[in-house]
Amino acid sequence: MTSELLRTKLYDWHVAHNGRMVPFAGWEMPVQYPTGPIEEHQRTRTVAGLFDIDHMGQMEVRGPQAEAFVNYLATYDVRQMALFDAHYALMCYADGGVVDDIFIYKLPDEQGVPYFFIAINAGNRHKDVQWAKAQAGGYAVTVTDISDATYMLAFQGPKAPAILNRLTQADLEKTPRFTALWDTIFGVPVLLGRTGYTGEDGFELYFPAEHAVKVWEGILAEGEAEGVLPIGLAARDSLRFEPCMPLYGHELSPSITPVEARLTFAVSLDKPFIGRDVLLKQKLEKPQRVSVGIELVDRGVIREHYPVASGEQEVGVVTSGMYSPTTERYLGMALVDSEYAAVGTELDVLIRGKPKKAKVVKRPFYTPAYR
Repeated sequence: MTSELLRTKLYDWHVAHNGRMVPFAGWEMPVQYPTGPIEEHQRTRTVAGLFDIDHMGQMEVRGPQAEAFVNYLATYDVRQMALFDAHYALMCYADGGVVDDIFIYKLPDEQGVPYFFIAINAGNRHKDVQWAKAQAGGYAVTVTDISDATYMLAFQGPKAPAILNRLTQADLEKTPRFTALWDTIFGVPVLLGRTGYTGEDGFELYFPAEHAVKVWEGILAEGEAEGVLPIGLAARDSLRFEPCMPLYGHELSPSITPVEARLTFAVSLDKPFIGRDVLLKQKLEKPQRVSVGIELVDRGVIREHYPVASGEQEVGVVTSGMYSPTTERYLGMALVDSEYAAVGTELDVLIRGKPKKAKVVKRPFYTPAYR
């Protein structure tokens, strides 16, 4: 017996505007709108797009030992974070496999005491909260799942900051990348993080869930003249794919470590955290397999789960693959044996059992606008 799919508070809006709804991570979400995923992708790259991502979850860690606990729970050293900083990190199991990849915000409470606001992946929400609570023994902290009360949108694209800036009291143009601030939009208190998952500049917005329709429609109306569109999951996937941002269950999983996924920028090996010793050993000894970018030389489309081979030997597997609208290339990310990871290495991708010539190429496929 299958459980009923969850719906965000914008479900009726999506249906009314002909969003094609599909199951995703236990939710019924819009995969595209009538404009189509290619146009939605290009509009985000050139103007701005608005994403309903309330299927994602959020949790808070508060208490006198919040920093010490989050520093043990997450791979990144949060002691380096100033108030209102935001940073990508991972939670790992003791064997180095990934519980989830997360975004951590360090914020002040009403008395100015620091606490941590953590964005987590949709399908991992309950697992993540349970995992965090299970590790909290011995720390004077409380871990709270605030997902139901919190709505999450993303507004991404080169014109997103300027459009959003017309709606806020603070000057968003002066807000550095990977920081956050509190403000008000349409009378709604909102946490704005200059973060995102597309390779473009922009913000992720968190606010009380009861105001979802007001904020969503307000931003679309404000950006209508510039050509802002609502964006579905298909374009969200191609947008994150081009800058080679990982997707949990694809480039990351309980059986794939951050070292194998080449995410060591988010791993502080000079401090204790769950899984640290395994990851340190793996980095020092070099992982047996790593994530690479591949480009198809022959005709075809690379898809997830396709085997990667060198001659008659299978040497890896595709974790994500598709046509890249921005670069106009057929590309993939694959987990391959390290000896085949050098840029320029010739490989085959087995598409429906037939070998198609490919080569290892430099990542990211698209350089993020904020680098």
